[in-house]
Amino acid sequence: MKLKKLLALSTATVMAFSMVGCGSKDADTDSKADNNAAGTEAGSDASASASDGELSYANLKLGEDYTDLTAEIKVLTNRTDLLEDDAEIPYQKYIDAFNKLYPNIKVDVEGITNYADDTLLRLQGGDWGDVMMIPAVDKADLSTYFMPLGTEDEMKSQINYYNQNYDGEVYGVPYTAGVNGGIVYNKAVFEEAGITEVPTTPEDFIAALQKIKDNTDAIPLYTNYAAGWAMGGQWDPAISGSATGDSTFMNQKLLHASNPFADPGDGTGAYNVYKVLYDAVANGLTEDDYSTTDWEGSKGMINNGEIACMVLGSWAVPQMQQAGDHADDIAYMPFPITLSTGKQCASVGPDYSFGINADASDDNKAAALCFVKFMTEQSGFSYDCGGLPIAAKDTKMPDFYAAFSDIDFVVDEPALEGEEDLLNDLNADSGLNINNSGEEKLQEVVECAADGSKSFDDIMNEWNEKWTTAQENCGATE
Repeated sequence: MKLKKLLALSTATVMAFSMVGCGSKDADTDSKADNNAAGTEAGSDASASASDGELSYANLKLGEDYTDLTAEIKVLTNRTDLLEDDAEIPYQKYIDAFNKLYPNIKVDVEGITNYADDTLLRLQGGDWGDVMMIPAVDKADLSTYFMPLGTEDEMKSQINYYNQNYDGEVYGVPYTAGVNGGIVYNKAVFEEAGITEVPTTPEDFIAALQKIKDNTDAIPLYTNYAAGWAMGGQWDPAISGSATGDSTFMNQKLLHASNPFADPGDGTGAYNVYKVLYDAVANGLTEDDYSTTDWEGSKGMINNGEIACMVLGSWAVPQMQQAGDHADDIAYMPFPITLSTGKQCASVGPDYSFGINADASDDNKAAALCFVKFMTEQSGFSYDCGGLPIAAKDTKMPDFYAAFSDIDFVVDEPALEGEEDLLNDLNADSGLNINNSGEEKLQEVVECAADGSKSFDDIMNEWNEKWTTAQENCGATE
């Protein structure tokens, strides 16, 4: 699927990013029925309510419904960078624009640095606010914590992606979407090293890193080891569409695959994604001391040419461009794997999703829905974050996606019916946390490559053993 075909396909596809223990829980249907009754009493408007009395994302008319509503809502965000005084695109910009439509809705935003862990604790505590980026909860538990926004059929006509859905209902709207597991790089450094073509295989990529080491003063590949989330959550997505070209791999085939981390022998698959990291570290093509990496500092370092490249989602491109005076030097490339067909692919999907507290007051639910829909449809937030359009009627994309014009975009298909939480269960049982901030396993790769304590094949064999055991425990064998 080419870039121009992306939007047509993505409305029917989802990605799963969540993790909790083996053995999913049943949905809390009583709680869901109680919490879904909000909407008709919020403010003086009722046109955003569905026929059964539920607040509806599809029926809400921005700037028309709830304009007289007075409320104060709290929003939790992972984008702490947008809350800084010198932020290039400050969050306050969006709040100010929102308040032109809804002057009596006050929006308080709290940024959380260790978002994945801290928000789970806040969520379980109950008193967290009104809107949050949905963390890793079992899909069966979405209705316990979050208000349904509409059915899957309704939301397909509204947004291009959704990843927080269960039993036909959608509970979250992504704040942005993009390529996952690609490579942000400095064009000037690559040119200085004598690299004239973007690497398309693991071997070519390692050779390019060696040229950078030999011919420039830049760090060839920056691991961001110390910021664990910047490892597992960035390398893992590449094992799906980028490494296989298969939209069913992550949420369907991986769950039942035998030894999914074994070498397929053709330069593709999860084995060769992670081997790039191991080989780069083992060959001295990364920072001198991985324990001292600095995520915030890395932005300016790649902008000014001290770093050549990093494995990150496309969301990172604007941050790197805005971190110094060399925005034009920052570019983005697909992960360097070429399939047996001769094609390259890129994994594409949503980031965190806005979710609305199921236990919020009726007024706050209505105010929160207005804010979420504004952020999706009118704010330009996804575009500013370097993302693909979320609103179905939006077509504006950042210029750097032009580099992917000949790349096939692959959006992960959802899990099969009855297996919605199986990946979560396998992740928890195995401890590998695939595609869910599994930084510990990636940090192990760096550590073992640096000190030679384990070969790469030893690590992959251990992962296969853990995955097989988890499959047996969770009833996921072939």
